[in-house]
Amino acid sequence: MSATRRNVLAGLVLLAIAIALPFVLPGRYLIGQLTLFFIWATVVTQWNLVFGVAGIFSLAQMAIFAFGGYATAMVGLYGGWNLWLALPVGALAAVVFSLVVGLACLRLKGPYVALLTLAIAQGMYLLIITDTACFSMEGVTCRNFTGGTRGLAKYGDFGFREWLGYKYMAFGDYYLALGVLVLATAFSMFLMFGPIGAAFQALRDSPEYATARGVSRFKFQMLVFASSAFFTGLAGGVFAGYYKVMGANTLYLSPLLFLLAMMVVGGLGRTWGPLVGAAALMLADEGLKDFPEYRFMGIGAALVLFVMLWPRGIVGAAEAIGAQLQKRRSELGGTSTRQH
Repeated sequence: MSATRRNVLAGLVLLAIAIALPFVLPGRYLIGQLTLFFIWATVVTQWNLVFGVAGIFSLAQMAIFAFGGYATAMVGLYGGWNLWLALPVGALAAVVFSLVVGLACLRLKGPYVALLTLAIAQGMYLLIITDTACFSMEGVTCRNFTGGTRGLAKYGDFGFREWLGYKYMAFGDYYLALGVLVLATAFSMFLMFGPIGAAFQALRDSPEYATARGVSRFKFQMLVFASSAFFTGLAGGVFAGYYKVMGANTLYLSPLLFLLAMMVVGGLGRTWGPLVGAAALMLADEGLKDFPEYRFMGIGAALVLFVMLWPRGIVGAAEAIGAQLQKRRSELGGTSTRQH
């Protein structure tokens, strides 16, 4: 069986399990945590395209996520749009923002890209929290354009409570976030296993050779920024609709490091690395929720350990073990044949 068919089969099995889970889980809390897992996994899946596959050391993914969420919320709040219509607008706004980031990073490489993209994210954060100008009045309360430190609210939601009732409203957000993750993962696999993915990897592993062979760094860098930004912005919009508030806390350094750790722990550049890493870190975070003083220390320790000891992540280590077992089976089969 080819690698592509194995990945598709594994994906279908996981999707069937995810579809059935809400009907067997004991409470809404676990459904909520899985919804958040789907959102973070979508972001990490797309970040893996930029960082792991294309080799661009961008730290702007959470800024793109926040931009998509804010754009969705603002269109809903100031334009009076239904959030279902605002959602693709927010995703497209995130694409435009990512193209600006991509253009800014075009002449830079390696750590300089990381520093610039981190500076862009922090600049966005400062612009939001220092927004104190009165944009509109809500009764006697002055509303800032970005919501400032209070964040944006009262822009609506996806209407699952009206459609499904209070008891099953969490199912709607769950399946919406799952649907976005499925589309994002399928899109990532399409790119990774196609000629575009090969071009990304060539630019990552040997940029001079790839350029000499006619692979345009400008074209493919802008393509990976834009394509990954669409689903990242879509995830930001789902996040905004799910929590019904969009704040600058999404641009804190801690969520950025949390998602970066997911990528590293799962396996950079691997097909299932982002999902495995997101699941592992979400479980670890849940286990440490009663020990907040050790939470980020534990995540940091995991990141350091994997970088130093298992740089290929969980999926990479599993692939190496599988290759070793396959090699031993082949050797044993060859020995047995010679004896006969």
